[in-house]
Amino acid sequence: MILAILKAFLIGGVICAVGQVLIDYTKLTPARILTSFVVTGVILSALGLYKPLVDFAGAGATVPLTGFGHLLAEGVRKAVRENGSFGILSGGMTAASGGITAALAAGLAASLLFKRRAKA
Repeated sequence: MILAILKAFLIGGVICAVGQVLIDYTKLTPARILTSFVVTGVILSALGLYKPLVDFAGAGATVPLTGFGHLLAEGVRKAVRENGSFGILSGGMTAASGGITAALAAGLAASLLFKRRAKA
């Protein structure tokens, strides 16, 4: 178990360090960096390169945004296999619906529980 935690920490840390380097040394906006992480996850998954990383690092590879891209690509792959071409449109959202719903519910709960402040 300690080895699995260490692998997840190292791989997740490397992915986050890449993001920090992009923030510090490029003129890319955070939104573009986040989007590029999702697209990178989709591309690596489509090429079959991300699944071995997930198998190796577990949550260290699935929790960062590259893991969200991998989830979308795997959902599309599964839906195309089961439903044909319609799966291209429905697979990614079906696979990610649980996580998206949890994020929306947490955001709603936070907005109801905490007072709004004006930005300075």
